[in-house]
Amino acid sequence: MDLSAAFRDRYLDVLASIYIYNEHRGYTSLDRVIEAVWQRGPGEDAFLAEVISHRADEHKHYVMFRRWFQRQGRMPLRVDHSCGHIDRFVQWIFRCSIEELDTAETVASAEHFEQLCRVIMLTEQRGLRQVEVLLRDRHVQSDRALTRIFEVVHRDEPDHFLPYQRWLERNGRVQASWNERAADWWIHKVLMLVRLPALFLNRSAPRLKHWPDEIPVH
Repeated sequence: MDLSAAFRDRYLDVLASIYIYNEHRGYTSLDRVIEAVWQRGPGEDAFLAEVISHRADEHKHYVMFRRWFQRQGRMPLRVDHSCGHIDRFVQWIFRCSIEELDTAETVASAEHFEQLCRVIMLTEQRGLRQVEVLLRDRHVQSDRALTRIFEVVHRDEPDHFLPYQRWLERNGRVQASWNERAADWWIHKVLMLVRLPALFLNRSAPRLKHWPDEIPVH
């Protein structure tokens, strides 16, 4: 295999490993959001339906990336929360992990629920812009199956941030604070300029032994 082909294969391997982690993290994290919206009461029925639809899309994307790896005949590289945009964003804003986020407190506090909506909105808007970049990437374009996956993700992304944007608008809430926008920008730069290259260069990076949705939750 020549160097250009080896670079391409490694790059796509790393890229898809990061995406499958984030898609799995996305749909499992949205279970907490669904619980929070449900607890807010019947006035949020339409919004709840949109969040449930968002979760379904994230799960669909996870399954597509899983099938891509299965066709490659290998498991994804092991990726942790350091490569998770939503993980790092929640940590930045709420000073805790997603698992530690108190659903009851988030529901009880209008400010916290508003912040949660903005975190999701900004994360999904960032996701849309990043997918647009990837669809122009020649390495991604060289893999038709992966290109089709990113085309589906791109088509679905607006429905992932618009529900939260519209909720903020309906309730007269701030769309995003300077701190939240700064966090989004910084997290993205760290992922692209530090985490992705580090994983790319780490030839000893282990692979998952089980698919993320098959790992027992303790």
